[in-house]
This record gives sequence, structure tokens and C-alpha cells, in this order.
Amino acid sequence: PEATMAFSGKYEFESDENYDAFVQKIGLPSDKAEMGRNCKIVTEVVQNGNDFTWTQHFPGGRTTTNSFTVGKEADMETMGGKKFKATVKMEDGKLVADFPNYRHTSEICGGKLVEISTSSGVVYKRTSKKIA
Repeated sequence: PEATMAFSGKYEFESDENYDAFVQKIGLPSDKAEMGRNCKIVTEVVQNGNDFTWTQHFPGGRTTTNSFTVGKEADMETMGGKKFKATVKMEDGKLVADFPNYRHTSEICGGKLVEISTSSGVVYKRTSKKIA
């Protein structure tokens, strides 16, 4: 089934919930955890049908890019920079991916990008506002 939600755009970090509990749960090193805290990450999404390029621009010029096609296995990279393979699925208009130690969903809600990561009962929610 084709991806119906229009994800394309640039989104800037607005708020998050449960960041500390989540990064502890997934074992993110404290230096990386500090770097990501209240970090004005800009997420740039290019969607072409079921093909996505998902780039995160961190302050200071570092970027991470994951490219994937819904329903096909792709090479991905985690928050901590680990590489792994995952198949991103589309469920009820949300993109769902199983990372090595957490499940990640993304959706567009009221023009905002809402990302939820769940690891053993800890739910981390990040909201970004559309800037382009």
C-alpha cells in the first residue's frame, strides 16, 4: 500500500518527553545523551511515494541520513551511530521501524512531526514543528 501521509518537509525540534529515561534505557553514552538534550535538531524528510530520505541535521554541522523504502529492508543508523538493518512499515499512516533496542514510530499530526520511541515500557516522544 502506498504511503498516504505527506511527510516531506523540514521540521525543527520543539519539545520532547522522557528523554533521560529513554537514553538510559537504550544505553546511550552520556556524552551523546548530552549532545542530544534539547538539541535543535532539524529533521528533513524527502518522500517520493514509498521512498524516503530522512536526514537529521545536528547543530555544529553533523548529519545522519537514513534512506528507505516502505516494506523493504534497508541499512539504517541509530541515534548512537550503530548500523543495522530494518524494514520500515506503514501502519495507519504512521511509519514504524524496529530498531535494535527500541521501536520507533513517526507521524504527521496537525502539521507537526511526532516521533515516538518505545523501549521496554519507556516512551520517548519528540515533537518537531514544520519550518519549510
